[in-house]
Amino acid sequence: MSQQNQKPAYGGQAIIEGVMFAGKRITVSAIRRKNNAIEYYEERKVNRPVLQKLKKIPFVRGTVALIEATSVGNKHLNYASDRLDVHPDDDGEIESAEKTSKMAMIFGVAAVGVFAFLFGNVLFTAIPVFIAELFSPIFPGHVAQNLLEGFFKFLILVGYIYLITFMPLIKRVFQYHGAEHKVINAYEAGKPLTVENVQEHSRLHYRCGSSFMLFTVIIGVMIYLLVPFDNIIERVVHRLLLIPVVLGVSYEVLQGTNKLRNIPVLKWLGLPGLWLQLLTTKQPKDDQVEVSIASFEKMLEREKTLEDEEKVGGPIV
Repeated sequence: MSQQNQKPAYGGQAIIEGVMFAGKRITVSAIRRKNNAIEYYEERKVNRPVLQKLKKIPFVRGTVALIEATSVGNKHLNYASDRLDVHPDDDGEIESAEKTSKMAMIFGVAAVGVFAFLFGNVLFTAIPVFIAELFSPIFPGHVAQNLLEGFFKFLILVGYIYLITFMPLIKRVFQYHGAEHKVINAYEAGKPLTVENVQEHSRLHYRCGSSFMLFTVIIGVMIYLLVPFDNIIERVVHRLLLIPVVLGVSYEVLQGTNKLRNIPVLKWLGLPGLWLQLLTTKQPKDDQVEVSIASFEKMLEREKTLEDEEKVGGPIV
């Protein structure tokens, strides 16, 4: 068995001036402050029996995991954005505001993150339908309209990502995204997590959310071909109702391509997602890799501590 298969699969997410990594029990992010120090934020995962059961059901677990990840990730993003361009000496003002609205932050940030996720999927699903409909006199028919819809969805996705790469802040986020992938790749290869070792690895990874976005476009076209429609209203309603199905199937495909990535021929299934990552990741600087390593190692450390606590039945003192 390879080293990669022996190691647990960890997930990550680039945030403003930092990286978040998710383990089985906790999510940890590290950010670079204005005084060049690395600061950590932790979010303990809450055990919800219903969600845990749902996440074991194929084609359902994808949507549940994505909504949960969006909610948690938004808390880390909120923490990082509050400290952007704020010197640590001025953190008292931030902490005071957070303490005043702690309950609002706990529920509000999670709700906003989930709402943004769902609203974004609705727009991304519906807009290409109306654009494709404009070309129905030239490209009539169920198959032609579905293919055209998928084409416009792809253009919107790639065009949006390409345009935001010109924003300096987004470019740095994409550099941290590249650093996150490099750390995971180095870890899965069994290499010591030094800046030099990590920089030698690829900034692309089969398990990336960018790949997932592209798979939703491809899988959506395939699924929509199976659902006939008589008018544009019916078409839009079908698309919106099928969002959980598309997300669920795309998630399974993403997981499948990750498992098959070392098998000749089959590894090509994941290449479209890797190509999209050429836009969503950038070559990181050494100091960004350092932050990513710090985040990942802190997550591993906290995971080990929490695992030991579970074994003895309580916090270790």
